[in-house]
Amino acid sequence: MSQTYEAFENLRRHNAVLHDAVALNDGIHLAAWSNKRDSITQYCDHHTLSLYVADGYESYHKTAGGWKNGGGPDRFCLMPKESESSWEIRDDLSFVHLYCTDNHLREIGEKIWDRSPASLSLDEKTFGDDPRITSVYRQFLLNCDWQQQANQLLLSSASTLLLTHLIQHYTNVQWRLPKVTGGLAPYVLRNILAFIEANLAMPLTLADLAAEAALSEYHFARMFRQSMNMAPHQYVMQRRMALAQQMVRHTEMPLTDIALACGFSSASHFSNRFRQVTGQSPSQLRAANQRP
Repeated sequence: MSQTYEAFENLRRHNAVLHDAVALNDGIHLAAWSNKRDSITQYCDHHTLSLYVADGYESYHKTAGGWKNGGGPDRFCLMPKESESSWEIRDDLSFVHLYCTDNHLREIGEKIWDRSPASLSLDEKTFGDDPRITSVYRQFLLNCDWQQQANQLLLSSASTLLLTHLIQHYTNVQWRLPKVTGGLAPYVLRNILAFIEANLAMPLTLADLAAEAALSEYHFARMFRQSMNMAPHQYVMQRRMALAQQMVRHTEMPLTDIALACGFSSASHFSNRFRQVTGQSPSQLRAANQRP
């Protein structure tokens, strides 16, 4: 991981087992962990949003009144920068961390609300319950392969949703989201669709598409949805799959090359996604198409 996050490095020095990690283009990091029978104290210069994915019932947080538990699947903890927290993990725990900085929060604030607060502080939360955080984690982050470049748009969109939600509900500013009415202007939409078509082999991100439209990520995502009746990451995956089917049917290109041309860095991930969409693997569809 390019940028160093102390919470991540600290866990690696303990009993925690790292199962997956990815650094997004904007510098936000995600990491999937499990742990058991461990004692950890965290004090960092960055923010950490943690979601308990499984177990965690015997995770204890040190308070002024002693050790308190309250963990379990879908509980979340928010550890702001420069907050110290001590933990005892007495039994199984699986969790996902999102690491970000003050700059990431400020950038989201400036892009969405077009303003920057004089001060921005996150609330500290332990064993919290927030259906929105759970939904974003489980719908977007836990159901895709983080290492596939074809999923970068989905991951960047999900991280933006999470940080936006934190600013709305867990900071000292708690700004309301601005209203977005209407879709993209026709010429902007035409340019965006052409840009997507020309770059299906690339690991597109929400920031890439928003910059092409000269809009904030928040406004672009909502205006695109109004214009196309689907989220940007859904449209991009739809176009990748349409191109893949065309190439499987009408060319003799090796399937590995088709996968790369459609933005997949792994032939197995490409084949799995292809089967989800068409009901057949690429090789099965090609074979059926070649029958007299």
